[in-house]
Amino acid sequence: MGYRELIKIYYESIDAYRAMYESRYSSPDTVKLSFKIKDNQAFFIQNSEMAEVAFKILKADKNICVLCGELPRIAIDQFKRRCLIDEIMITNKIEGVYSTRREIASILSELETTVKEKRKKRRFWGLVEQYLKLLSNERISLQTCEEIRELYDELVLAEVIEEDSSNAPDGELFRKDSTSVYNASEKEIHRGSYPEAVIRKEMEKALALLNNEEVFYIYRIAAFHYLFGYIHPFYDGNGRLGRFIVSAMLIKELHPLLSSRISYTIAENIRDYYDAFETCNEPRNLGDVTPFVIMMLNMIKTSIEQLEEALKKRHTSLNYYTESISKLPGGSNGRTRKMYSFLIQAGLFSESGVSTRVLEYNMKNSYTTVKKELDFISSNSLLIRTRVGKENLYMIDIEKLDKYLREITVM
Repeated sequence: MGYRELIKIYYESIDAYRAMYESRYSSPDTVKLSFKIKDNQAFFIQNSEMAEVAFKILKADKNICVLCGELPRIAIDQFKRRCLIDEIMITNKIEGVYSTRREIASILSELETTVKEKRKKRRFWGLVEQYLKLLSNERISLQTCEEIRELYDELVLAEVIEEDSSNAPDGELFRKDSTSVYNASEKEIHRGSYPEAVIRKEMEKALALLNNEEVFYIYRIAAFHYLFGYIHPFYDGNGRLGRFIVSAMLIKELHPLLSSRISYTIAENIRDYYDAFETCNEPRNLGDVTPFVIMMLNMIKTSIEQLEEALKKRHTSLNYYTESISKLPGGSNGRTRKMYSFLIQAGLFSESGVSTRVLEYNMKNSYTTVKKELDFISSNSLLIRTRVGKENLYMIDIEKLDKYLREITVM
C-alpha cells in the first residue's frame, strides 16, 4: 500500500489522523526542515517506498553509463543535442511559451560554430546556453540567493521581459509584491511567499536543505523543488528555473543526459505534479511534503528509465544497420563505409543530421572528399539534407534504408 496523505486520513478519523501525524513527525526516519508550510513545520519521511525508487534510479543510471561507453562518441553528442531541443521545447510549453525546434536548433548551431564576440543573442539564447552547459558537464553553484538571481537572469529574464515587462523582478533580488501559482486549469492553488524579506529568508532555508549532504541528494533535490515552488520567488519564470535546478543538481551525481529529460516527464504527468503540490500546500496536511518527494522521485525514475530504453533501442538498431553497410551501394569501399556509419548514427541519434564540418573532423578528410561521398549516397536516394542556421546537415533516411534492405533480401 502506497504512502497515504494526512489530508485523506483527516476525513476518515480525526484520532487516526492525529496519531499518524505524531508517529510520522517523531519517526527516526523523518527529516525535519527549518521551514514552515501554512504555519506547520515541514518534514518528510525517508521510507521504504522512496528507497526502492531511489535504487531503481541508480540502477538505470549505471546501465546508461555502460550504454554510453559502448556507443560512438559522435552518436552520444548528437543524442545530447536532440534531447536538449526536446527539453527546451517542453519546458517552454509547460509555461505556455511558444518555441520551435528550428529556432532552438539554430541557437545551438550558432553557439557551437560562432566566436563569442560575433554571436547575436536572441530569444531563448540564455535557456539554450545554460542547458548546453549541463550537457557539457559544467557544474552550476547554487549556494546563495544571489546565485539563484544570477541564474534566473541568465536563464529566462530576457524572455520574461519580452513576454510582459511588468513581470521583471522589482525587488532587491526577487519580487516586491505578491503573486500566485495556478494549475493547468488556471485555478489558483497557492499564493507565493511575501514580502521580499520573507522570500529571501525562506530561500536561504531551502538552499540550506539543497546543500545539506547529510540528506540523500535525490531526496533533498525533490524536497527543494517543492519549497522553490511554494516560495515562488519571481513573478514569472519560476517553473522553468525550478526544473532547470532539478536537472543541474541531479547531474552532479547522475548522467548528464538526464538533464534533458525532466521537463518531458513532468509534462506527461502534469496532473500528478499539480495534485502533489496542492496536497502538500493544504494546511491539514500539516507540513508533510513526503507525497511531493515521492511523486518527484517517481518522475525522475520515469525519466531515467525512458532514457535508458531510448538508448537501448538505438544501440540495437545501430548494430543492425552497421552490419548491413556492406550490402549498401559502395559499402565495400572503406571511406564510403565510414561515411555510411556516421550518417546512420545521425539518422538514429540526431535531431536534424550531422554537418560537413563534423564529418570532415571525424573522417579526417577534406571538404571536397566529404562532399563527394555525400553526393554519391544522395544519388542512391538514401540521404536526407536539411539546413539549420548557416549549416547544411545530413543523415541517412532510415525509412528508405529499411526499404532498400528489405528489397535486396527478397531478391
